[in-house]
Amino acid sequence: MSISIRRDGITGTRHILKIRNHEIPVDASPTGGGSDAGPEPHDLYDASLAACKALTVLIYARRKGIPVEDIEVVVDRDDSEERKGVYRLKSGLRLSGNLSEAQRDELLRVAGKCPVHKLMTEVKTEIETGWAD
Repeated sequence: MSISIRRDGITGTRHILKIRNHEIPVDASPTGGGSDAGPEPHDLYDASLAACKALTVLIYARRKGIPVEDIEVVVDRDDSEERKGVYRLKSGLRLSGNLSEAQRDELLRVAGKCPVHKLMTEVKTEIETGWAD
C-alpha cells in the first residue's frame, strides 16, 4: 500500500494526503510558516497513537465481551526536548460502560500494547528517501 501527499495548488503550504480512498488536508501551523489548513505531520504522528489505542481497546473488548461503550483517548505532546532526542507523548484513556475495576485495568493494559505504541517504542524504523517512479 502506498500513501501519497501532493501540494494543493501552487500557493500556500496545504497538501492533500491520500490513503486508500481517504483524503486528509495537511498543513504547517502559522508558527511553522503555514496557514493551519489541516493537521501538521507531528499531529498525524501523535494521532496515530491515539487512534491505535482506541481501536485496539474496542476490538479487544468486543472479542472478550467486555461491555465498553464510549472510548476516548487523549494524547498530549511535549516536544520541548525533541532536538535533544526526546519526544514525549502522554496518553490518557476514558471509558464508559458497566465495567468492573478489573476490566478497566485490563483495557488500560491492552491500550499500552497497541501496535503503534510498540512501533514507536520497540521497533527500529529505517527510512530510505529517493525519487518516486
